[in-house]
Amino acid sequence: MTPFGVRLRAAMTDLGPLCVGIDPHEELLDAWGLPRSVDGVKAFAATCVEAYAGVAAVVKPQSAFFERYGAAGVAVLEDTLAGLREAGTLSILDAKRGDIGTTMAAYAQAFLGEESVGRADALTVSPYLGYGSLRPALDLAEQTGRGLFVLALTSNPEGPSVQHARTDSGSVAGSIVAGVTASNAAARARGELGSIGMVVGATVGSAVADLSLDLLAANAPLLAPGLGAQGATAEDVRRVFGTALPNVLASSSREVLQAGPSVAALRAATLRHADALRQITSG
Repeated sequence: MTPFGVRLRAAMTDLGPLCVGIDPHEELLDAWGLPRSVDGVKAFAATCVEAYAGVAAVVKPQSAFFERYGAAGVAVLEDTLAGLREAGTLSILDAKRGDIGTTMAAYAQAFLGEESVGRADALTVSPYLGYGSLRPALDLAEQTGRGLFVLALTSNPEGPSVQHARTDSGSVAGSIVAGVTASNAAARARGELGSIGMVVGATVGSAVADLSLDLLAANAPLLAPGLGAQGATAEDVRRVFGTALPNVLASSSREVLQAGPSVAALRAATLRHADALRQITSG
């Protein structure tokens, strides 16, 4: 399979640097007039797949909102990922998995394995057992042409207590950026965007500069939550990402999803947000 980074760059160029969410939490189910049940989640997800197909560069289902309904909810998630594949739309499964050894290998097979019914094009992962603990997922992503998005600088207020912490060799976040940079070195040598991305919040302020992080050298797609509902502005995005701005994939869930349940309205909101982001990231 063509590497995820190559496919992602093409989708961002064609459709704009927007990642839209499928987040069927209870408040949105209520707002859409759907029941707080598996049936409600199924209807919600199917509407999103129909609306986003062909207009969103990437779609990011949040696994937790499906998992909370048990096996039936996971089945809906699997159907949702299959629907995105059939539509030719890239998916990032937001599951934030992180563990060691055979457990991490099992997570990797579950979400990145070629034979898995729950496979996505990319998976969010947590590196806070050490970047090396991600090795099974890194290796499988390379083998299958899929990607990872590694938590680096998150937008939650508790994040800095861990991510900004200093080690003998620099900050914790710096060690993650260094790991991603090494993982993407071969793609960089080929002139391609790497397949190992990072999650860097658009609301992290001066953290990238304060921690002396070189996001551009990492050659990584940068999944950036925080725009819109969380308060980040276009100027915030430019200040946070600087020269790495062309690699930013902005994540928006609530602002787009509040346009539902109309398929037409969701598509229009997606197109509007993608166009606005294209203008921001192009300078």
